Amino acid sequence: MESYIENVDRKLFLWKDEETDNIVALIGVQIHEAMVLVRHIAVSPSFRQEGIVHRLLDGLQQHYPTSAINGTLETAPFIAKWNQKQQNRSDEETSGSL
Repeated sequence: MESYIENVDRKLFLWKDEETDNIVALIGVQIHEAMVLVRHIAVSPSFRQEGIVHRLLDGLQQHYPTSAINGTLETAPFIAKWNQKQQNRSDEETSGSL
């Protein structure tokens, strides 16, 4: 937490459950000129496997549309799965328009 408080280039984004208004996930990032580095991702155990990580990353991309989203050794697998899903969506949209 201290690194997010002390460094202006680091930000925490929280995800609230719409039904309960409880915070159920967070994503911690470090902002660079053309890149957002995802340092931390946490989802409450009872909300896992619901696609929240992908929605967090989608929201992050919308918030920083011109920045590449990259991960650390710990978060890179989540980013890779999200990137693959993004590519699959793009492929489906392209093949659907032919």
